[in-house]
Amino acid sequence: MPPVQPIQPVEDQESVWDYPRPPRVEAVPENLRIVFNGVEIANTNQAYRVLETSHPPTYYIPKQDVQMQFLQPVPGRSTYCEFKGQASYYSVRVGDKVADSCAWCYPSATSRFAPIQDYLSFYASKMDACYVGDEKVQAQAGDFYGGWITSKIVGPFKGGAGTWGW
Repeated sequence: MPPVQPIQPVEDQESVWDYPRPPRVEAVPENLRIVFNGVEIANTNQAYRVLETSHPPTYYIPKQDVQMQFLQPVPGRSTYCEFKGQASYYSVRVGDKVADSCAWCYPSATSRFAPIQDYLSFYASKMDACYVGDEKVQAQAGDFYGGWITSKIVGPFKGGAGTWGW
């Protein structure tokens, strides 16, 4: 496999290749919104994002800023992150439209990621729209990591075909 050639950021952009490993959590200054089946299911200005080398940021929203009546826990579905801990999953149902296992949280996050404990992150590809500020995000390819891509970050991004070994 040829070496990865990071895209050079321009002013007001970040390269995901400058993000740390192990990942870092930081507060988000922009407002975040999520729309599903025509309903705004989340709106916050109290989010965090997790930054990790080669990945677009994943955004975490406090449950008090999510319309929790539309979320249903997914029994028996969990994954483990070596940095953040054990994740639990949720499906979203609005009217007759359902997105299965489209959100996750860390009920017992590791101490380094305590700020995102019980916050929810959503796969942008499974929602109608996700916004950082006024910008509609693009979903990270592959949906394994759930990153949100905006014009303020450059890659290439891990997640798509042929990137697993990066």
